[in-house]
Amino acid sequence: MPWGTMIERGDIFFVDLDPALGREQRGRRPVLIVSSDALNSQPLVVVVVAGTDAANVPRDYPTNLRVTAAESGLPRDTVFLCFQVRALDSCRFSTSAGVPLARAGRLPGSRLPELERALKLVFDLT
Repeated sequence: MPWGTMIERGDIFFVDLDPALGREQRGRRPVLIVSSDALNSQPLVVVVVAGTDAANVPRDYPTNLRVTAAESGLPRDTVFLCFQVRALDSCRFSTSAGVPLARAGRLPGSRLPELERALKLVFDLT
């Protein structure tokens, strides 16, 4: 993604996570930006957690964040798997022609504390 376009913590994009190995999430799927806006403003990488269709995750776990389509703007209810953290190069946020991907949705700011709690569990942070 050209770094003239700001990616912000809480934004959701559909990106292609291939290639992937083993139990890593793969294919085109929603990712939730979890890196700080200070990092996101640099031409480095963007840290995300992968999402999956909520129908695939019948139970809620403390390391997951379930969001409804109505609150996120996504086409379906989604569970963000906070244990599936990835650092993505900016090229994943552009088409092969270099056109920036459109933001697919956004996590409401009121839900960020839940995201932070899940990430603290994943990384064993106090």
